[in-house]
Amino acid sequence: MAGKRLALVTGGHRRLGGVIAAALARAGHSLAIHGSHDTRLDSHLALALEESGTEWDGFVVDFADPESAEELIATVATRFGRPPDILVNSAAMFGQDRLDSVTADDLMRHYAVNCAAPAMLTKAFGTVPAGNGDRCIINILDQRIDHPHGDQLAYTLSKLALAGLTRTSAASLAPRVRVNAVAPGLTIATADYDADQMARLEQMMPLARLPQGDQIAEAVLYLVNASAVTGQTLYVDGGAHLKSYDRDFMHLCR
Repeated sequence: MAGKRLALVTGGHRRLGGVIAAALARAGHSLAIHGSHDTRLDSHLALALEESGTEWDGFVVDFADPESAEELIATVATRFGRPPDILVNSAAMFGQDRLDSVTADDLMRHYAVNCAAPAMLTKAFGTVPAGNGDRCIINILDQRIDHPHGDQLAYTLSKLALAGLTRTSAASLAPRVRVNAVAPGLTIATADYDADQMARLEQMMPLARLPQGDQIAEAVLYLVNASAVTGQTLYVDGGAHLKSYDRDFMHLCR
């Protein structure tokens, strides 16, 4: 869709959120970049914002308190003089619990950040009066939602809940707001992985390749502009969602 729109990207200052924010900047959108504790930008994002001359500002809100997430929409609207047209729920908490070790606190902390905060943001986003053109929400899920395994239980359950929010809110907010999701596979490796393991994992994927961050961002950009699409989840994962894995990727191919 032509014209500069304002995008709020949660967790948008670093890692995958930063890649998505950079792609939106290059596409000509203004940016509200959220971080839970700071908004120190990854270097590639800072460069993209400078090169594109993007209008942007940073917002620090700790989603451990989901009610503070609801207030973020109004804060962004006040700062920019208009509400966001695009919401990307990318901020996430990730842990290493399993059923035999998970605590109630683990479950509640992950749910707060990974589902309750997006739900409150969606609520606030959906109350903006109609007449602002095509408005949309994109939730960042995880390919594991099709074949959950036992690792990172609290994280997995919260992402399954976010997938449910995607479909529920798509129906509730139509036709004023479109709601879709992108479900990445293993994309930006942490220090838990080494190069040889990544090469072996790549060969385990149905497409014998792992997605790159910019490919996730391309899927987000497609959904931003796909004015006839709502309630959908795009898997960008090398086909990983087609298979069942006994454990999380970090434990495989070592």
